[in-house]
This record gives sequence, C-alpha cells and structure tokens, in this order.
Amino acid sequence: MRIIGTPSPPRGLRRLLWRLPIRLYRLGLGRLFGHRLMLLTHVGRVSGRPRQAVVEVVERGADHYIVASGFGTRSDWYRNVRAHPEVTIETGGRRMAATAVVLSAAEGGGIMARYAARHPRTARRLCRIMGFAVDGSAADYRAVGERIPFVRFDVRP
Repeated sequence: MRIIGTPSPPRGLRRLLWRLPIRLYRLGLGRLFGHRLMLLTHVGRVSGRPRQAVVEVVERGADHYIVASGFGTRSDWYRNVRAHPEVTIETGGRRMAATAVVLSAAEGGGIMARYAARHPRTARRLCRIMGFAVDGSAADYRAVGERIPFVRFDVRP
C-alpha cells in the first residue's frame, strides 16, 4: 500500500453529486440502493441539528451495519457520531434506531480485507478515492483498513 494523496471531502459540484443519494432517500427511493448504501441521520456536534449523509455499507449482520469513513477522521458525519452516537439509519427500505461504535484499527484491517475479497474492483476504486494505491493483496487492503476509521451501527430494538 502506498499513500498517493490525502483526500478532502468534496466541494462545489462534486459535493452536490455526492449528496444526490440523500435526495433520493428523501423522495422515498432509498430502497433502490438495497443494503449497499445507508442513509445516516445524526446530530450535528456544534449545531445540535439533524444532519444526513449517505454512506456505503461495507459489512452487515443481523443487528448491525459497518461503514468506513473514506475521508478519515475529518469527515463531518464521523465527527458527529463520535460526539452523539445515537443515530437513525435507513437501508433496504427499513428505518432503524442505532448506536454508533468506532472500531479499532485491527478490526478495520480485517473488515477491509474481507470487503476487498468480496468486491475487488470496487475496493481498488475506493482505495484510490481515499488516497491509497494498492497491489490487490489482502495484506495491502488490511493496511488500508488499519488507516481509515470504521464505525459499526448497532441496531437498537
């Protein structure tokens, strides 16, 4: 793994495109994304107001969803869920209350390696967006996963 740049959250037109899925969720079309994307509604750490972001689900279980903060610890949604872990998530047409849990670097490494095994082309593309060049080996993806923050959203009953 080689670092090729430090990504910054999108600005301008690129930001509008990245936020387009939020509009689709608001129109009730979120189920079109299945379980691959998730609408995250969280509380702003400064404003205290509801905020939304659409994030890719990296892994899911019966009672949890795991996502990565591709823009690192500077991402607003990541900083917000660290400050206020009680959130609402929507995926696959279901809306659920959840609690955010930040995972360790070791856990992130394993998650990224498993994700890359399931989705090799997407994993390579995501790594490039996040500023990493990978050779495609599990060790490389594990190293990337140890450098980016992962968050597990535990669904509350």
